[in-house]
Amino acid sequence: IDGQDVRDVTLASLRGAIGIVQQDVYLFSGTVSENIAYGKENASAEEIKAAAVLAGADEFISRLPDGYDTMVGEGGNTLSGGEKQRISIARALIKNAPIVLLDETTSNLDADNEKEIHKALDALMKDKTVIVIAHRLNTIIGADQILVLDKGIISERGNHKELLAQNGWYARMISEQTKAREWSIT
Repeated sequence: IDGQDVRDVTLASLRGAIGIVQQDVYLFSGTVSENIAYGKENASAEEIKAAAVLAGADEFISRLPDGYDTMVGEGGNTLSGGEKQRISIARALIKNAPIVLLDETTSNLDADNEKEIHKALDALMKDKTVIVIAHRLNTIIGADQILVLDKGIISERGNHKELLAQNGWYARMISEQTKAREWSIT
């Protein structure tokens, strides 16, 4: 990754260099602020708020009964899926890891939340090595390199335009998802 053979580093240092935003966000029992700060030990209130602003979370957090000091239940069951996802992105932003893993981060969201989450993800991915696992392909269209896996084997590789030109699985999925989106709009 970035010219570094991961076999030459310790597992702990590799894990420390990765920020993760997963499909199913898990929040810990505690405050919103504590859940964001989980990404960085000794994070200041200013750093927590700055990460929340970049993640598009500050607005909804400010409306919570106690703002950043609002307690969230185990798993974050007091928040919507989009709100939990924004807190997870803020957690990854505050960690500021050089490698970011996005695992189906928008698959459980409605179209409006997905659009907002994409704005937050753009801030998270800036100047990072990003590994995106996605079935909603609009998440990866701007990637420098896209790998299509088939039963654990790379079957296609290239950027969006190159993969469309190959007219393989990726091109078919883009076509199907575009048709599905057009159908849902009409």
